[in-house]
Amino acid sequence: MTKLKTIIKSVAVIIERELGPTIKEWLKQVKLVPDLTIIPLSDSDRTGHLPQLLEDVIVRLRLDDGTKAPISQAAAHHGDLRAQQGYTVAMAVEESRLLQVSIFTTLHKSQSHLEFETVLPAVVVIADEVDAQLKQQMLRFMAADAAKATATAKMASVPKTG
Repeated sequence: MTKLKTIIKSVAVIIERELGPTIKEWLKQVKLVPDLTIIPLSDSDRTGHLPQLLEDVIVRLRLDDGTKAPISQAAAHHGDLRAQQGYTVAMAVEESRLLQVSIFTTLHKSQSHLEFETVLPAVVVIADEVDAQLKQQMLRFMAADAAKATATAKMASVPKTG
C-alpha cells in the first residue's frame, strides 16, 4: 500500500490555483442575497472585477513582511462601476464580505495542502487587503455622491427663464 504525499502549497498558490472556483462560490453566495440581485447584472458583469481584486490579494500575500501594500486601482475602478450601476454602500460592503467568505471557504477546502502555521497570518493579510479594497470602493462612492451634490447645487442656482 503506497501512501500519497501531500504537497504543501502557499496560501497565495492555493488562491491562484482556485481562482475560478472561488469566483463561482462568490457568485453562488451573491445570488442568494436578494439585496444584491435587485440590480440586474449578467454573471460576467457581476464577477468581472474579481480576477483583478483576487490578483491584488495574491500580490499582497507575496509581499515581504513590512512592505507597504499598493493601493488597489481595480478596487477604485470597481467602486466607480458599482456606484454607476446603482449599488448602495451596504451592497458593496456585502459583496466584500462575501468575497472574504469565498476566499476562506477555498482555503478551508484546501487545508490539507496548507501548512497550518502559515494560514492565520495569511488570513490576517487577506482580511486587511479586502478591507483596504473596500475602503477604496467607499472613497469612490463618496466622490460620486459629492459630484452629484455639486451638480444638483449648480442646477438649483441657475436662474429660471421663461
